[in-house]
Parts: sequence; structure tokens; C-alpha cells
Amino acid sequence: MSVSENTLQSIPKEQLTGFYERMLLIRRFEERIINLFASGKLPGFVHLYIGQEAIAVGVCAALRDDDYITSTHRGHGHVIAKGGDVRRMMAEIYGKVTGYCKGKGGSMHIADMSIGMLGANGIVCGGVPIAVGAAYGAAKIRHTDQVAAPFFGDGATNEGAFHEAVNMASAWNLPVVFVCENNLYGVGTRFGRVSSSEEIVRRAEGYGIEAHSLDGNDVLAVYETMLESVKRCRKGEGPTLLECKTWRHRGHFEGENPSYMDQDEHKAWLEKDPIKQFGDRLTESGVCTKYEIDELNNLVMSRIDEAVEFAESSAFPNPEDALCDMYI
Repeated sequence: MSVSENTLQSIPKEQLTGFYERMLLIRRFEERIINLFASGKLPGFVHLYIGQEAIAVGVCAALRDDDYITSTHRGHGHVIAKGGDVRRMMAEIYGKVTGYCKGKGGSMHIADMSIGMLGANGIVCGGVPIAVGAAYGAAKIRHTDQVAAPFFGDGATNEGAFHEAVNMASAWNLPVVFVCENNLYGVGTRFGRVSSSEEIVRRAEGYGIEAHSLDGNDVLAVYETMLESVKRCRKGEGPTLLECKTWRHRGHFEGENPSYMDQDEHKAWLEKDPIKQFGDRLTESGVCTKYEIDELNNLVMSRIDEAVEFAESSAFPNPEDALCDMYI
């Protein structure tokens, strides 16, 4: 029996269905963004998290509310998984004053300090040093047992900031779980073209830290591995690198044609859809019925409808407030 099968049997039904509902909320949120963006209602660019939902949900389920995460340009799923308000998220993406950043940050800069979400980040690898700083503050200054978990893609591991941050976390034994969402592409470049290996987990050897490579489409495998990594951090045993192998179902940004992807490989990954896989496991194992799955979808869709209504009924920021809440 696999680790995730053991986990399936040991977790209460309410928590398992909570995982599914949170993954579904991310998916339906992003699908609505597709339609809104195509209709011209959203300004700027959007980078969608469809296909990677199991990672955000599995990781954040193992964290406390006062633990920290940092995100990427593809951050909607991370915010939702950490407990973010989808109404304020939608309003922010619309550019409305009721959004998380009062309409000034947009899709790539949503943050909610009250839930430990230190921000999405348009700079590749920009959130990783921030998370290490948060971990340093927790462990070395405030002496708490809080943990920081930066999310980043495979492309970020070729940035100098990644290596500096991992080296610092290792040298100072900081409570950081580095979560690499390895979807094999940095924008349109296959990771293997710019690295000698597509196995990112091997990079941990150079810094002497714990590392695990796992199926990023299996929410229970992510959750179980993250739980153990967090326990190590809270006991003062230092950082861990998790390489979660996954695949994004859309282009790098919405509106792009991902013709650079091998179509056979793309089809194979789509068949491993994390939400369908987990939903099938829940029904086949008797955890819940097909009716309960459908009811969860209805509940999620009503929340998305409410978020859109909230955003569209909200006002745009006043031009004279352009410099409010900003450091200049």
C-alpha cells in the first residue's frame, strides 16, 4: 500500500472532502478567470494554476495559520489554499478598490499577511529570499516554531537568488520547506534545455539538506511529505526541498498558444488531472458519493458567482489615491 493510500485511510472524511473542495475552488476560480479575461473584463496578464492544485492544497493543509508562504506570478492557487478570500481576490484582479491591494496589485501581487500569505511575486524566484527572511525572523529573532514555505517553479532554480537563499537556510538551519512546482517549463523553455538534469531534487545535495521528489498531482502524497517536513522544521532540524512534479494545463499566460509542448506528453499529463484522480479515489474508496461530489461543485460554483458579483459591483480606485499606501 502506498503512502498516500495509508494517508487516505487515516484522515477523517471532513478533511479529505475539504482537500477536494479547496482544489475544486482553485480550479473553478481559474476557469472563471479564463472566461472573464477572454471577454475583456480583466486588465493586464493572468497566469493560471490549472493542473497544479494538489500541490498548493497539500502543502498549505500541513501548515498553521501563522506559518508563512510566498508565491509566484502563478499565485491564485496558493492564496486560495492558504485560506484567502476569493471575493477580495476577484476584486483585485478586476482592479477594484475592494481587492486585497485596493486594485493596485492585480493578479501577480495578491497578499494577505493575516493568513501568513506574504505575497505573490512577478519576479522569478522573488518570493524565495522573502520566505527565508521570514523563517530567520521566526527562528532567530522571535524564537517561535513557525515555518516558511516558498512556492517556486523549476525555472527559479536557475536563478542566483535561489541558490543564495537555500545556502543561507542551510547554513543557519532555518525552518523552511522549499516547494518547487516542477512543471518542466519556464515560460516556453523546457527545463532540460537549460539544465544538465530535470531532477531538481539533486540540487539539495550541494547544500546538505533533506530533499524529496514526489508526484505533485497526488494531494495526499504532497500532504504527507509536507507534514513530515514541517515536523522537522519545528524540531529545529533544518530546511527541506520538495520537488513536486506536475504540469500546467494552460499556456504560460492566458492567451498564449503553448505549441512548444509535446502534444502526446501533454495528453498524458491531462489524463493525470489531480482533481479527477482524487475525486475518483474518494468515490471508489467509499469516502463520499457521487452526489456529494456534485454538491461540493455546486457549493464552489456559488462562491465563484458571488465573488464575480462582488467584484463587478465594487468601485474602481479614485485617481487621487494612486500614491496612497505606497512607499516612494
